[in-house]
Amino acid sequence: MAVHLKFGAEGEDMAAQWLLTQGFEILHRNWRHSYFEIDIIALKNKVLHFIEVKSRHYGPIGFPENNVGRKKFKSLQRAADQFLFMNPGYKWVQYDILAITAFRDGKAEYFLLEDVFL
Repeated sequence: MAVHLKFGAEGEDMAAQWLLTQGFEILHRNWRHSYFEIDIIALKNKVLHFIEVKSRHYGPIGFPENNVGRKKFKSLQRAADQFLFMNPGYKWVQYDILAITAFRDGKAEYFLLEDVFL
C-alpha cells in the first residue's frame, strides 16, 4: 500500500477513535454508493453526522481542512442524499470535517468543523 494511502487509513482509524471519545456512535466507515464515499457516518444527540476526514503531517503546506473544496463537499452531499434515501427516518443531519494534524513526536491535533456548508 502506498505511504499516503496508509497514512489516510491510519487517519480514519484515529478519527473514529477520537469521535468515540467525544460521544459519537459510529454507524458506518467508508460507506460507498456508486462512486461516492463517506468516510464516517456517526450519530450524536439524535443528529446524523456525515464526516469527511482529512489528515496531514505537520508542515508549512497548510491545514488538512483546506483540502475540502466545493467539489469534494458536493460529492459528500450526493453520497449523503443516497444514504438518506436508502435509510429514511433521520430528522437532523449535519456535515462535518474532522482535520487531524500529526506531529513528529507521535501526538495529533484534532479539529472538528461542525455543520459545514460550502
